[in-house]
Amino acid sequence: MLLSWLTGLAAGIVFLHFLQKLVFPYFWEDFWYLLKVVRYGIRVEMYKLKGELCTVLDRFLSLAQKQPQKPFIIFEGDIHTYQDVDKRSSRVAHVFLNHSTLKRGDTVALLMSNEPDFVHVWFGLAKLGCVVAFLNSNIRSNSLLHCIRCCEPRALVVGADLLGTVEEILPNLPEGITVWGMNDSVPQGVTSLKEKLSTASDKPVPRSYHVVSSLKAPHLYIFTSGTTGLPKAAVISQLQALKGSAGLWAFGCTANDIIYITLPLYHSSGALLGIGGCVELGATCVLKKKFSASQFWNDCRKYNVTVFQYIGELCRYLCKQPKREGEKDHRVRLAVGNGVRSDVWREFLDRFGNIKMCELYGATEGNICFMNHTGKIGSVGRTNFFYKLLFVFDLIKYDFQKDEPTRNEQGWCIHVKKGEPGLLISRVNEKNPFFGYAGSKKHTEKKLLYDVFKKGDVYFNTGDLLVQDRDNFLYFWDRIGDTFRWKGENVATTEVADIIGMLDFIQETNVYGVTVPDYEGKAGMASIILKPNKSLDLEKVYEQVLTFLPAYACPRFLRIQEKMETTGTFKLQKFQLAEEGFSPLKISDPLYFMDNLKKSYVPLTKELYNQILLGEVKL
Repeated sequence: MLLSWLTGLAAGIVFLHFLQKLVFPYFWEDFWYLLKVVRYGIRVEMYKLKGELCTVLDRFLSLAQKQPQKPFIIFEGDIHTYQDVDKRSSRVAHVFLNHSTLKRGDTVALLMSNEPDFVHVWFGLAKLGCVVAFLNSNIRSNSLLHCIRCCEPRALVVGADLLGTVEEILPNLPEGITVWGMNDSVPQGVTSLKEKLSTASDKPVPRSYHVVSSLKAPHLYIFTSGTTGLPKAAVISQLQALKGSAGLWAFGCTANDIIYITLPLYHSSGALLGIGGCVELGATCVLKKKFSASQFWNDCRKYNVTVFQYIGELCRYLCKQPKREGEKDHRVRLAVGNGVRSDVWREFLDRFGNIKMCELYGATEGNICFMNHTGKIGSVGRTNFFYKLLFVFDLIKYDFQKDEPTRNEQGWCIHVKKGEPGLLISRVNEKNPFFGYAGSKKHTEKKLLYDVFKKGDVYFNTGDLLVQDRDNFLYFWDRIGDTFRWKGENVATTEVADIIGMLDFIQETNVYGVTVPDYEGKAGMASIILKPNKSLDLEKVYEQVLTFLPAYACPRFLRIQEKMETTGTFKLQKFQLAEEGFSPLKISDPLYFMDNLKKSYVPLTKELYNQILLGEVKL
């Protein structure tokens, strides 16, 4: 009797397992992932109940006590332990305590390339309770001034290799900003932080300076192009920094991992997910000043790297490298990032071995993220009933001609069907707030949608189009509005148009992104109308964009038009132009290509067009 009962039980278990695999194939993967999300949320709430709000900085200080001699940052062969970083950041804090009027809550802008001092200054200022604004190290001139003005800093700290960039704008800096340089020799009007660090105390800074009463308090400003205009300073709260730091842990990284960070630290990926992630784990990071495809795998072998961060373009660059012997001879087991195409993903795995690609989706200022915990190729994540209980989001229809969400006769937004691209929007509520941008409130308001499905509801507009398939996997499809992505960076079209429009022979400029085969993102293209009786100076256009724009924002293509189409609200029409692309076979307007060797734009001939398509000419 017992034997038959046990046999029946076993058969039932096997049947249920088979049924689960058939009907709910991702049940256990979803279950363990959501368990981690809930666990982390409970941990944060427990700290709140105890009256102990633990920030990323608090976590770091705890690790500096528990594992002082463990390597935290490895940079160009030099090892910086948790204790080293703690002491150096305390020196930074004491310099500002003794030689400035900075106080808790003040903002300090940081313009620095990837190097340990980026973290030292960041943590040192955080120890004083200051908000740190990370400036993009590629921007210059008016764009840099704009970023500095909109976050209203009391001080600006500049890396040794970027002091020349700041010298250009020193006379135009707003009053009251003190400039500190990480150089021994600095120009008039700049104080040498490096010199003062050599004599500063490395004693711990009292916790009273940085203890927080709310996790909603600002911690950082990270600049993002958003969907329109010049860069905006996204407010990163202590809560967002904590959530970002949990990403590596959620994907299965541990304290024993060695994480390779080649992404810029002024981005949320490098700073929050990378440095913050290492702090959350108590792990070691290998920090690279700048990504190098040729040195990448040598670095991984040299430092025993087990995890690296990527953007899609990075993986494509690695796949384009000449094949070498022993390419699978490394210890890398995980890669965490976003934006890798399915074909590059497959090629990467085939060439470099069994590395789990942990693709994710998230916006710097957003209140929603997805993580591809199953490893499904091409997907940015997966949703299900339980996930939507924790994070309320929807994909809605978008009118590309009107450049706004489509609404029905009752005025409500319309859900898209599975398999159709839709605008990703996320409910704004107490659990998932949207903190907006520093400065003008209109930028924050522009990112919100009101009365979406019912009166009074509020949603964050990501500006991204996603597709959800029948198995509830999500795939990135495209961007809307006045931003496109190139070389891993967001390009604000209005910023580029403003720079080109400064030329005296340009009447109007319309900038948009066009698809180029085998390239991630979209290459910049500018459609131009010349002023009456003015001629086009291609060398001047080249000089203008190269002088005032980051390299990734310079338009690769020009199109000269006689008139421009506008929308019903008089916005320049981009959709049709982007669809037409840059083919001289389809477009009768004069077309030009950016030639860095000739330092000018040159006519885009059919021969040159074919060379671009074949990859013989690099963009």
